[in-house]
Amino acid sequence: MKPSLPRVVAFSGSAKRPSRTRDLVEAVGAELGRLRRIDLKVYDLIDAGPGLGATRREDLSLPAARLIEAIEGADALIVGTPVYQGGYAGLFKHVFDFVDPARMSGIPVALTATGGGLRHALVVEHGLRPLFGFFAAHVAPTSVYAGPEDMADGRVIDETVAVRLAAAAAELAALLDVARAIDAGAAA
Repeated sequence: MKPSLPRVVAFSGSAKRPSRTRDLVEAVGAELGRLRRIDLKVYDLIDAGPGLGATRREDLSLPAARLIEAIEGADALIVGTPVYQGGYAGLFKHVFDFVDPARMSGIPVALTATGGGLRHALVVEHGLRPLFGFFAAHVAPTSVYAGPEDMADGRVIDETVAVRLAAAAAELAALLDVARAIDAGAAA
């Protein structure tokens, strides 16, 4: 039986499109795809539609439920959020409030964020990393933060950010290999 390609979901927690956040998660996904074959799907917060405002999972609209199911069914995640007022986006967090923690355990995750300046850069470490630690996800050691001066025309132009992006993608590829080996061992 031919092994299936790893399903990678890149999720941008931006409420608008186009966005630097989407560009950043897509860039990590493209680098991961350069390193290995993957089945990459990219979602934006707005793909969930207004039905994301529900307070119970069973009340989610179909588009919002499909977004949650895609996240839960992924073999790996690339997540990104714009930074507002020194924290991740509230609706970004609301998406993960609906995710079943048991479905996230051991899932490889790469963390990214965009913001208006360097003073927002630690949101990844102080906000996102603890969130995915709660889920017992396997988070890539290198995170990627990009400010407005780090990107232009939908591309990363800052060399330091580009190096971090490449490292995060390589780490995510390695974490995917580990996760697949664990799954193969459990199935044997």
